[in-house]
Amino acid sequence: MKTLLLVRHAKSSWSDPTLPDRIRPLAGRGKHDVVKMGSRLANRGVKPDLLVTSPAVRTVETAKAIGKELEYKHRNIAVNDRLYACQPDDILEVVNGFDDGLSYVMLVGHNPELTDFVHLFTDSVAYMPTCAMLELQFDVDAWADISRENLHRALYDFPKNEHPVA
Repeated sequence: MKTLLLVRHAKSSWSDPTLPDRIRPLAGRGKHDVVKMGSRLANRGVKPDLLVTSPAVRTVETAKAIGKELEYKHRNIAVNDRLYACQPDDILEVVNGFDDGLSYVMLVGHNPELTDFVHLFTDSVAYMPTCAMLELQFDVDAWADISRENLHRALYDFPKNEHPVA
């Protein structure tokens, strides 16, 4: 079984419109939401084997904040340049390349890329709002084999969800 937890970065700040997209930090609401969502994951006992993120400041900040809630060491967060300004097939190539010894991987990225990637596997999630999380569990032994056909379970959560995943 392979589990992929997709996380859209938390709400970013637009307080300085001159900042290039790649270096926009999290907004106050984003910092609040990411702690809330990280806490939900911690309460579920989530322990990723790997946490990988896009290199953008807001995704790295999201990954670190969630990592802190999960007691995942910041130095172990992998930054992958291929996850920034990419296509769904680029994300799939990254995921297919994960070491098969890893069972649970968390990937922090952007929209619309994540929503488009999700649609490769399920139509149950129309859109990934900021700080949304979708846990996809596949009945496979190799990351290269994940597909819509072997999707076992999908758990979706987001900050404004009144009935969070338990």
